[in-house]
Amino acid sequence: MRRTAVLGSAGTLIAGTLIASAIAAPAATADGRHHSGSEARGVQIAAARAAHAGIDWKDCPADWALATPIQCGWVTVPLDYAKPDGKQIKLAVDRHVSTGTKDERQGALIYNPGGPGGSGLRFPTRITNKNPLWTKTAKAYDFVGFDPRGVGHSAPISCVDPQEFVKAPKADPVPDSEADKRAQRKLAAEYADGCAERSGGMLPHMTTPNTARDLDVIRAALGEKKLNYLGVSYGTYLGAVYGTLFPDHVRRMVVDSVVNPAKDNIWYQANLNQDIAFQKRWDDWEAWVAKNDAAFHIGTTPAQVEQEWLKLRASAKKSPIGGVVGPAELIGFFQNAPYYDSTWVLVAQTWSDYRAGDTQALVDAAGPDMSDLAGNASSENGNAVYTAVECADAKWPTSWQKWDRDNTRLHKDYPFMTWANAWMNLPCATWSAKQQTPLEVKTGKGLPPVLIVQSTRDAATPYEGAVELHKRFKGSRLITEKDAGSHGVTGLVNPCINERVDTYLLTGQTDRQDVTCAPHATPKP
Repeated sequence: MRRTAVLGSAGTLIAGTLIASAIAAPAATADGRHHSGSEARGVQIAAARAAHAGIDWKDCPADWALATPIQCGWVTVPLDYAKPDGKQIKLAVDRHVSTGTKDERQGALIYNPGGPGGSGLRFPTRITNKNPLWTKTAKAYDFVGFDPRGVGHSAPISCVDPQEFVKAPKADPVPDSEADKRAQRKLAAEYADGCAERSGGMLPHMTTPNTARDLDVIRAALGEKKLNYLGVSYGTYLGAVYGTLFPDHVRRMVVDSVVNPAKDNIWYQANLNQDIAFQKRWDDWEAWVAKNDAAFHIGTTPAQVEQEWLKLRASAKKSPIGGVVGPAELIGFFQNAPYYDSTWVLVAQTWSDYRAGDTQALVDAAGPDMSDLAGNASSENGNAVYTAVECADAKWPTSWQKWDRDNTRLHKDYPFMTWANAWMNLPCATWSAKQQTPLEVKTGKGLPPVLIVQSTRDAATPYEGAVELHKRFKGSRLITEKDAGSHGVTGLVNPCINERVDTYLLTGQTDRQDVTCAPHATPKP
């Protein structure tokens, strides 16, 4: 689950050379209302059509910034799987063919980076950039990315004008009064209305089960009888739903930084749990900043660093930095630290430089770039998809009293993200489109061992999510990175993890028992 690092109008914070033969897709597994007879038949029809059509691979459009030998193409899917002959949408896909020999090749590996709202189209650049963590896997697999429905080039949705979306400064997410709360509630309702006005036809169909069906159609279009999949963050929930709906279509699946798939966690409770985990990881970062005070000169204890943070927030609230960076924008930038260890030095150094008189560095990092029209449109689209999927996947509380009570209580002990997160999700309270009941994620006949990778102090997807999915997917194996908290573990250098991921993807083998790994190296200033 990725928070977008710019803020929207609601003041919300926001994250093989193959030609498919005319094979019929394997029969889909029915799962009640989520995979009713009509939807199960619909995905079979769409997958069979896609298998027959294949993908017309070509050089990618110049403005996609995906240079050869990466190739791009399209896969057609129904907007509504219950009506496979109804409205169709096109999904953007890309690939880099495997680098190994014909004998080494094992098929396609499809990737989803999370969100909801993230694009996977950069995945093949792990080959062109010669990412050392993925060279062995690249010999065996074509690396395939895609824009999920609603994202990027795949029938993109929108909820507000992108330039309005990034305009700053926004109101401080932490309310000082009931009037502040009423203003935020009004903005959230207006955002929900904007989604309905600009993208209403798509909204009922922006569900994780539908994206899982899309994934199965892409599998068929690639000519693959079974899916090889790597999902990170929200991509783990997509994988969990796919594995439940299509257990006998899975060949290999790696899920990294896991969303708790329990029905009662999707999605209101997930965000409350996230607030707690973000605070814990924020505290970890502050302790690291204090330990490295010789480099940053912010404070020698975590308490001193927190006091300096509160002073920075208060000062920016009174007088936005550079006229555009207030508390909301500061959270948008500083949240990178609890997300990713790789940003620890950057965030601390930018803050340190600001304290030493370099205002522009902080403005550039935390403020909007109104001239970046494409980037702003992408940010707005990502936030729209995030909202649409989470609002559509589950029924949300409509009582403001419940939202107010829960977030007021949490804010007392976990103040870093709580109110910002609440306003980001509040449009779901007044969502006009149909809201579903979450899928019961479980093991189905034919599901192979799934590899689960998770750090214990992950802020965005708390560790309990990995434990829960491990229980639900029988035969799965859990690799725990102990005393670490970066989101997206498989992208980090940790041989204990990297070698096991390689072994699984290359051979299908896992350890006989769950594995605990020591943490990856802590960043150094």
